[in-house]
Amino acid sequence: MKEIKLTDSEEVIMEILWEKEKVFMKEILESYPEPKPATTTVATLLKRMQNKDFVGYKLFGNSREYFPKIKKSDYFKEEMTSMIDRFFNSSVTQFASFFTTNTKLSQKQLKELREIIDKEIKE
Repeated sequence: MKEIKLTDSEEVIMEILWEKEKVFMKEILESYPEPKPATTTVATLLKRMQNKDFVGYKLFGNSREYFPKIKKSDYFKEEMTSMIDRFFNSSVTQFASFFTTNTKLSQKQLKELREIIDKEIKE
């Protein structure tokens, strides 16, 4: 998969698309948190996102119904992989060490992580 990157503003729109699955411009604007951007700004962002192949649309008369072309889980996986590559020299072990020592996880959370890892090892 090619390296994909969304700007913060594009990610806000993608979150709306992932949540609603199909939306018209009016619904994007209604769902967008304050301060809401201008309609032209959202239209520009959507066009850029189409060019990046994140968003598609269907025409209904003069209106476009937008939909995501990438699953949230796929995007998140790419973002996490990119972050681990950039900040932890592609070492998941370094990432895990940093994550567990710097996020103030409770004993319960650490045990839950261990259970997830143990389950993955068994499979």
